[in-house]
Amino acid sequence: MTRQLHLNLFVHGRGHHEAAWRHPAATPQSLTDISYYQDLARRAEAALFDAIFFADALAIGHEVEHNARGGLEPLTTLAALAGVTERLGLIATASTTYTEPYNLARQFASLDHISNGRIGWNIVTSWVTGAGPNFGYDHQIEHAERYERATEFVEVVSKLWDSWADDAVRDDRRAGRYAEPARIRRIDHVGRWHKVRGPLNIARPPQGRPVFVQAGSSTTGRRFAATHAEAIFTAHLEKAAAAAFYADIKDQAAALGRLPDEIVILPGISPVLGSTEAEAERLNRELNELTVPAVGLEHLSNRFGGHDFSHLDLDAVLSVDDFPDPETVQAARSRTEVIIALVRRERPTLRALLHSLAGARGHLTAVGTPEQIAAIIADWFESGAADGFNVMPPILPYLFDVFAQEVVPILQKRGLFRTRYDGRTLRDHYGLERPANRFFDPARQVLEFA
Repeated sequence: MTRQLHLNLFVHGRGHHEAAWRHPAATPQSLTDISYYQDLARRAEAALFDAIFFADALAIGHEVEHNARGGLEPLTTLAALAGVTERLGLIATASTTYTEPYNLARQFASLDHISNGRIGWNIVTSWVTGAGPNFGYDHQIEHAERYERATEFVEVVSKLWDSWADDAVRDDRRAGRYAEPARIRRIDHVGRWHKVRGPLNIARPPQGRPVFVQAGSSTTGRRFAATHAEAIFTAHLEKAAAAAFYADIKDQAAALGRLPDEIVILPGISPVLGSTEAEAERLNRELNELTVPAVGLEHLSNRFGGHDFSHLDLDAVLSVDDFPDPETVQAARSRTEVIIALVRRERPTLRALLHSLAGARGHLTAVGTPEQIAAIIADWFESGAADGFNVMPPILPYLFDVFAQEVVPILQKRGLFRTRYDGRTLRDHYGLERPANRFFDPARQVLEFA
């Protein structure tokens, strides 16, 4: 079978550029207007995208004064999008640090049933420094502990989704038997972080479980991803770094007995498109000129666990000595490494760094014509640096429409991207098998759960 490019629409406010909300081409709709997201989902499905994706943060900072924030909660949003789409995959972020496994398992199982098998779970450990106090913690939980919790969390929810056999529901009206008790089992999980009896109170999801998505690229995050992830969202500014990450993940997965095709790796790309290169560059300048330095400084501080950069001159050239050691950062460690590598390589001023991060927060920002953007995507895909991309339009919906209408046809003409949907589930789109019910053993003694 010919390898196929995967594309997700990553939705973020009125666009991924932090100043997008001020640009006249951005939507005027409120970030709490569900019709805005429903319209984007319809557009993504019309463009034959694999999925639409929503990130999440469990806190809000001072940046809200100058940056559009305060959108809808992702899981409830997906329920609303499921009703206006038929094929498009639906991926939401949920935390393993600040959520209980039973609640999350139930919510995602419900969403997979509502959407007829189109749900993915972006597994995060929540690096945002302000999240802890919103959940009763007076400090941020350390990076290593968050991943320890995540490992057990994934084990628990997997058991819960598998606590119902696929044939547990009989729905036999004549015999008066709705379900077969022997096909529904307690999980009786007792671990360091969680104690859950089970079973789940909803039947096994259509996909067996949601597609596991993960975005960590630190050493710990890579190990977690190679073990559990079926799709990986990652950030790289250079193809060589992306290719090295791609090879490392596939090698680690193989060492664990997994096949390379069992993991789809999707870097982010934020395409600033114009009919000419000059037009695209002009649009990029327009967006950067609308930025407020305080917003960029807060974003940078958050990436480095609250480190204060405000004493630095905006027009002074940076060095790696201006940043804390990534190994000491308890936030998203992998992204700090991307930023420091950029500083080491390019020696930008602080202002230039903030402009660089304003568009895609450490993901690749590509500025050019549709042909140039399509060439970058094809090159990374064919060079073994990516299985596809999270498309992060700087302005929504404007630059997504340009991408869908002008870049997608080029990729289709090259035979890289689908011209129709062949399946109905997110697993179908990503080429993933439906997982077996690994935790259900029909021979096990029946346990009481009533």
